[in-house]
Amino acid sequence: MDPISIVIFIVILLFSVIFHEVAHGLVADKLGDPTARFSGRLTLNPIPHIDPLWSIILPAMMLFFGSPILFGAAKPVPVNFLNFRNVRRDMALVAIAGPLTNIALAIVAALVYNFSPGLSEIGRELLVETAGLNIILAIFNMIPVPPLDGSKVLASLLGFLDREFMYRYLDLERFGFIFVILLLLTGILDRILIGPYLGLINVLFGGLPPELFTRWFNL
Repeated sequence: MDPISIVIFIVILLFSVIFHEVAHGLVADKLGDPTARFSGRLTLNPIPHIDPLWSIILPAMMLFFGSPILFGAAKPVPVNFLNFRNVRRDMALVAIAGPLTNIALAIVAALVYNFSPGLSEIGRELLVETAGLNIILAIFNMIPVPPLDGSKVLASLLGFLDREFMYRYLDLERFGFIFVILLLLTGILDRILIGPYLGLINVLFGGLPPELFTRWFNL
C-alpha cells in the first residue's frame, strides 16, 4: 500500500474498532458490569484501545504474508461475567454487541454511498472501504476462537450443557493470538472471511462496486 492508503486504513480501522469495543462496554454496563467504565474504556480516545498484538502486529503480519484482506483489532474491553445476573445470556449479548455495531456502521456507509449520487470518487472509495472493513471486523470477531466474540456466543451455548466445560473453553483466551496466526498462516482465515465478505458487500451495494478493488481490498 502507498503511504496515503496506510493512513486512511489506520484512521478507518481505529474508528471502527473503537466503536466495536465501546459497544461491548456499554452493553456490559447496562447489564450490571461497570468494569469497562471504571477502566476508562468507554471513550473514543484511541490510546486506551490500542493493543500491540491485535492493533499493530496482526495487520503487519497480514500485510507481510500477502493476505488479500487487511484488518486489525483493539484491546478487548475488560468484562467481569460474575457481575451479570444471567451469565450465559448476558455474556452472549455483550459479545454480539461489537459485531452488530460494525454491521451497523457498514450499513450506514452503504446507505450514504447508494443515496448520495453527487459523491466524489474519493468519497465513494472511503465509504466502500469503511463498509468493507467493518464487515470484515464483524465476520472475524464472530469466529469461535477465544478471545473473539464468537467464542463467547459459543460458550454461552456450551454452558447449557456443561458450565465447567464453558469456563475451560473460555480459558483458552491466553492462546487466542496464536490460534489466529495459525489460521492466517494456513490460509484458513482468508477462506473464512472472503466468502461472507463478498456476499455482504453484494447485499449492501447491489453488486461489487468498482471501488472495492482500490487500496487494500485486493480480491
